[in-house]
Amino acid sequence: MNENTRRHFIKSSAIAFPALALQKGFAKKGSPNGRIRAGMIGAGGRAARLNRIFAAHPDVEIAAIADVDLRRLRPVAEVVGKMQGKKPQTMQDFRPIIDDPTIDVICVGTPDHWHAIPTILGCQAGKDVYVEKPDGHNIVEGQRMVEAMRKHKRIVQMGSQHRSTSRLQTAMQFCREGGVGRCLFAKGWESARQGGIGRPANGKPPAEVNYDLWLGPAPKRPFNQNRFHGRWRWFYDYGTGDLGNDGVHRIDMAFAMLNACLQWEKATTLHHPRTIHAAGGKWYYDDDQEFPDTMQVTYRYDSPTPRILTYDLKLWTPYRQMEETEGAVVYGDKAQLVIGNSGWKAIERGGKVIAQEGGNSDATPHIANFIDCVRSRKRPNCDLETVGHRASVLCHAGNLSARLDRSLRLNPKTETFENDEEANALRGRPEWRAPYVLPKV
Repeated sequence: MNENTRRHFIKSSAIAFPALALQKGFAKKGSPNGRIRAGMIGAGGRAARLNRIFAAHPDVEIAAIADVDLRRLRPVAEVVGKMQGKKPQTMQDFRPIIDDPTIDVICVGTPDHWHAIPTILGCQAGKDVYVEKPDGHNIVEGQRMVEAMRKHKRIVQMGSQHRSTSRLQTAMQFCREGGVGRCLFAKGWESARQGGIGRPANGKPPAEVNYDLWLGPAPKRPFNQNRFHGRWRWFYDYGTGDLGNDGVHRIDMAFAMLNACLQWEKATTLHHPRTIHAAGGKWYYDDDQEFPDTMQVTYRYDSPTPRILTYDLKLWTPYRQMEETEGAVVYGDKAQLVIGNSGWKAIERGGKVIAQEGGNSDATPHIANFIDCVRSRKRPNCDLETVGHRASVLCHAGNLSARLDRSLRLNPKTETFENDEEANALRGRPEWRAPYVLPKV
């Protein structure tokens, strides 16, 4: 999208939504040698934590925060203002943040269906981007995000914070040094008693919420609390289920360690799988959720390095695998390495622990890595092109296989499904609701 097209998107939306008549720029100019000025898109849920981490970074000033829900926006802005000694600008619509030349980076902490558009517009406006996982709501959006990143030479970090934790980095190093041996099989899993969400009736959106903007590119629907805060991820219009929520972390950890083992073998590392098969469905909860609560996905990688990666999803059980509610494991001919939220351990035959390390899942190092890369222009730990998008495609493909109840064969170069028009139609949306169309790159 060229500059005129980008501005047309903003201008046309401003006609429909008077809130865009808010301040288009901020008085203070950004400086390449000063603090990095950030625009935060999202203030509730995960985004509330991201705002606090960015505000605590000594090299960052949060210049603006946008959220469609004023009930979430106001308290987070107060906290940020106290933390940094200066209250940020606030607004319901994020687009003035994109249009402000004094803002250097944006953080996209929105529901999945709002990941792609701000990221692409941010790249086109010359801003670096931290975007929560998965990269987009679907494969097409993720591809477009990567295209924008490449074309405009931006730093884009996806929010899989495990990539910046010492526990995953040391686990990968243990695999690279041959500690696990030759590995042909890896697995990620999620086991948690989430609870059902019921079937509430439609109602009216809260007065403090710009509901049309919240819907964005998704189809127009009546307001329903189940399709809003905290529960939107269970619906095809907005989310990617738990596979795209927690699963993207576990799959990425398993994938990263499997590739580390291949590096020790001096073998070709993995990119995309050739076949994806998901078995499962919504079998436990009787409620409005659309995504599976029970699922197993198998990803097969073909020659020159055939390997198997699997993912187990059981959202109704409190019972653990390998002492971890959620985690990943690689199986080698020397040892198996199990990693969870509190650390990892390598176990030999007979149960002897031969190496281990503790840790946590705090996102502070991940955001610090992003800020460092904004300065250095090096690829971040969860670079969108080489790491984040690949993990996201695994989640999207797994969800599609489960939704269609059949195996899919993926073309790793085009990220399309071979001989399957129905699956390819679901790689994106039937349409992105105007005026919230997916920008061209």
